[in-house]
Amino acid sequence: MLLEVFLVLGTLLIYFLFSKKKEESLPFKDGWWGRGQKPLTKEDSSIRPFKVETTEEELSDLFRRLDQARFTEPLESSCFHYGTNSAHLRKIVSYWKNQFNWKKQVEVLNKYPQFKTKIQDFNSVSAASVFYELMLRLGFNEFYIQGGDWGWLICTNLAQIAPNHVRGLHLNMVSVSKLGLTHLLSILLGRYFPGLFGFQDEDVRRMFPFLKKGLYRILSESGYAHIQATKPDTVGCGLNDSPVGLAAYILEKFSSWTDMEFQNLEDGGLERKFSLDDLLTNIMIYWVSGCIVSSMRFYKENLQKGIGTQKHEKLTVQVPTGIASFPNEILHTPQAWAKKKYTNIVSFCFMPRGGHFAAFEEPELLAKDILQFVDKVEKEQLWKKKGE
Repeated sequence: MLLEVFLVLGTLLIYFLFSKKKEESLPFKDGWWGRGQKPLTKEDSSIRPFKVETTEEELSDLFRRLDQARFTEPLESSCFHYGTNSAHLRKIVSYWKNQFNWKKQVEVLNKYPQFKTKIQDFNSVSAASVFYELMLRLGFNEFYIQGGDWGWLICTNLAQIAPNHVRGLHLNMVSVSKLGLTHLLSILLGRYFPGLFGFQDEDVRRMFPFLKKGLYRILSESGYAHIQATKPDTVGCGLNDSPVGLAAYILEKFSSWTDMEFQNLEDGGLERKFSLDDLLTNIMIYWVSGCIVSSMRFYKENLQKGIGTQKHEKLTVQVPTGIASFPNEILHTPQAWAKKKYTNIVSFCFMPRGGHFAAFEEPELLAKDILQFVDKVEKEQLWKKKGE
């Protein structure tokens, strides 16, 4: 009888040791997404300098379109609740035509070395593959990566593709697509029993009441994502044709995603964190390059197969991870949720202020958090080497 017990225990031990699922990595996506068939010739891997340039014809066309813009009067006291307030938009367009100096901004952009190289083409896994190939092409075998917005997913995918090359992953936005029973229970009960679900006081403050700060916020702020994930070219045609329409579309996000309370202001609080010159420079980059449609297609290319269906969504991230959690981000993800995906979180910091556009809005705060994260990872690596 005792022998049988040992045999059963031994069999179970062997089963658990050898049947444990090996952690997979995401395959490098080497493909061709350009027009027509992939060329048979070797890809041009040269890295060449370029300068930002705009012709007088392009500027003349812009000013003509601004002069011919049609505005709809806003509803009384609507502020930014219906989107960009057109009364305030008139003032911005007036500044754009009469005071904004694009040529000066071009000089600022060209103060920094600019380079081009041709590597493949589109979606988050493809983009991650492009950046991986770029880093190797530039001669970097190991590197740190940082991202927010879509950069969060691209960097996450890169850490899944090349975990042995990514020394650390730093994010200022995290989203969890795989919600299990624990997540649902934490939404229902986390406000009352935070410790049970690993929530901190700041998590509770940012997440609850969940209907208001979670569900309603997602519904009110995700309309753009739905249309871009389904019919990006439809709305894209209008934005690529109208600089005023493009400005209205982009400025609305700079208002509400910096601080949701800015929707209560006639000017959307746009100049509380940014200058008009900086905002218009952002818009001009989209306008003169004509890239708004391709940027919107990225949503369809990532979401057309549905949420939770792609391989990268099912894989965890093993590399050292740092998360800077800004209080006015569209949706808060607590560390207790994030660690299910990112299994090696070495730094999770509640930032004192700032929203979705952290690198633009609070560059010093973000840079400081990145540096402390890198310092922490490097020290841990040093201790590991000493212990070996």
